Amino acid sequence: MGGKSVNIERVALLGLGEVGAVLAHDLLAATSVEIRVWDRLLDDSASPAARHWGELAANARVSRAGSAAELAAGCQVVLSAVTADGALAAANSVAPGLPAGCWFVDLNSVSPGTKVALSSAIEHAGGQFVEAAVMSPILPLRMASPVILAGPRAAAFQPLGQALGFSDMSAVSAEAGVAAATKMCRSVMIKGMEALVSESLLAARHYGVDDAVLGSLNNLFPRPDWPAYARYLMSRTLQHGARRAAEMREVARTVGEAGVEPWMSEACALRQDWAPQFSDTLGEASLDDLLDAMLAQMARQSGD
Repeated sequence: MGGKSVNIERVALLGLGEVGAVLAHDLLAATSVEIRVWDRLLDDSASPAARHWGELAANARVSRAGSAAELAAGCQVVLSAVTADGALAAANSVAPGLPAGCWFVDLNSVSPGTKVALSSAIEHAGGQFVEAAVMSPILPLRMASPVILAGPRAAAFQPLGQALGFSDMSAVSAEAGVAAATKMCRSVMIKGMEALVSESLLAARHYGVDDAVLGSLNNLFPRPDWPAYARYLMSRTLQHGARRAAEMREVARTVGEAGVEPWMSEACALRQDWAPQFSDTLGEASLDDLLDAMLAQMARQSGD
């Protein structure tokens, strides 16, 4: 593993969605570790988790746990990559089978308060909790995505994470909640932009002023490709809106814990939750066609 001496022979992946699948493939490619996986949706043939398991099942280094409680047996590291609203329940489901001293790295986008609750559950079970935050989309950088760590065990885990292939992993603070707060406050902007662009351009397209709106955005925030960028931002809500809405509810909790009313974050969660019903429009290649397809579907719905 990158020439570094580290005694990690088996890694458990809790969650086999988009992030979990990327981690599995990258770990197999870059290390010699064995991988055990668990996702509560593995038996749902229509789920991404089941599809990703189908891509991994033939690999002799990958096994499927019989239950969440069995996931961590014989593992030195658990990487948790579930949805924000399921992070605590998932950790609690794994905790009874956690080997003493096993590292539990929570990569989920949750509030500092939720991270503290996760830490308590894992440490009480005899594990070593590491607060982690992925500071970019997992694609295209994959395990080279920037990941920040916080909490009293962050510095100790950093070299182990780097040895596993997290090449841009860094411990930023020994104080619990710092990584989570950084991620959550960033999400106010990132997920907020997605929601704002969707709402602005759908209305602008209806009124026939979308080109003018995009031109004015380019004056304020210069980009060579605003139509393509706007389509990308909207596609994230269409494809991952449910997961992003769950994250934004954690963001709202974070903002509220700071004594700030989370009006914008709560509204963003509503828009993100609304978007996936239009996921069948993702095949539209251009921004104009995407907006037209969504507006047509909205019109049909309002006429029902």
